[in-house]
Amino acid sequence: MQEAVERAIAAMWARYHEPLSLADIADTAIYSKFYFSRGFRTLTGTSPGRFLTAVRLTKAKQLLLETSLSVTDISHMVGYHSLGTFTRRFTRSVGVSPARYRALSHEGQLALSATATAARENRPAAVCGWVEVPAGEVPVRVYVGAFKDPIAQGIPIACDIRDGSGPYQLDAVPESPYYIRVAVVAVRDLDPRPWERRPLFVGAAEPVAVPANRTVELNIETRPIRPLDLPILLALPELDSRTLPEVELATPSAASQ
Repeated sequence: MQEAVERAIAAMWARYHEPLSLADIADTAIYSKFYFSRGFRTLTGTSPGRFLTAVRLTKAKQLLLETSLSVTDISHMVGYHSLGTFTRRFTRSVGVSPARYRALSHEGQLALSATATAARENRPAAVCGWVEVPAGEVPVRVYVGAFKDPIAQGIPIACDIRDGSGPYQLDAVPESPYYIRVAVVAVRDLDPRPWERRPLFVGAAEPVAVPANRTVELNIETRPIRPLDLPILLALPELDSRTLPEVELATPSAASQ
């Protein structure tokens, strides 16, 4: 099944502009759509339709940075017939509107702060632990975020940012289950073409819910990206900015202070 799902995902990346149905995607895997859908969710954590949406929005991000095409043209190129629908989904998933995303990237103003998290109750609950990054010579920044679903999209419920392996902490987390996702990005010697950049490593944890007044310890190990991994839609400065400011490394995270 894994080979079939990877084949279907490859077809999504190649045919994202087409009006693909579940049956079309299942045909590339040579399975019935019902059996394929169950297997796809088991291996990726989400449905084929949501994965395809993530692929289309990733392509839209690339086109916004690589070309001067209008937002309307790009929305049509990635398979949307309604500009309004495209704009709403892009804004919800990336964190800013398509036009603002393009402008902030050119200005080098894209940023994600550990304090700029989604509105939530001030609950005395937290998740903490150690995030492990494979050893290497490239300095890296590590983003740890809690999200409502398996896709790293929108403003995280809680977020911590650190440099390299080390402790993290997510405060005031909700009681309802959520997903922790990690992206490890290079901070120096970046490709000048942001549409070509990818995270060096990613990490994930099973859905977790933390009762009030409790702290849960959860260690996360990161690894290279695999074909089954969902794209990261949330705008990150090291991945999405054309112009990057000078980077100061070794800034302590909230968890290590």
